[in-house]
Amino acid sequence: QSAMLQLAATEIEREAAAKEVEKQNYLAEHCPPLSLPGSMQELQELCKKLHAKIESVDEERYDTEVKLQKTNKELEDLSQKLFDLRGKFKRPPLRRVRMSADAMLRALLGSKHKVCMDLRANLKQVKKEDTEKEKDLRDVGDWRKNIEEKSGMEGRKKMFEAGE
Repeated sequence: QSAMLQLAATEIEREAAAKEVEKQNYLAEHCPPLSLPGSMQELQELCKKLHAKIESVDEERYDTEVKLQKTNKELEDLSQKLFDLRGKFKRPPLRRVRMSADAMLRALLGSKHKVCMDLRANLKQVKKEDTEKEKDLRDVGDWRKNIEEKSGMEGRKKMFEAGE
């Protein structure tokens, strides 16, 4: 482990040194060495040149920022369109198909199927008879009606008038 740590440390040092050399090369290539002239007129000319370079760099930076904002906006619009399209064309859930036993046998067996399976044909008809208990329960009424009549201001008003 200690050997691996030492190797990693030396590798990090090498990378830092390589970055420093790369930085120095870039600065030497893009930034000429500064030579300060002695007279005031030459200094003013140098300042004007530097300001012109700064303005051109700022213009480029502004242009790239505007391009970046524009591409980001387009990207957002396209992602929103993609999201909308995904939402519009959802696959519907599959529905169960109601099929009678005859149709199912016909689909499975083909034209060989001759037997009719009408399961409901043999069912017995049953009439629902009203019993005495059910009639009594219906006559008592719903207890909720009585509560609803007494609730609210109208109910209190009725109770007050009934008390007088």
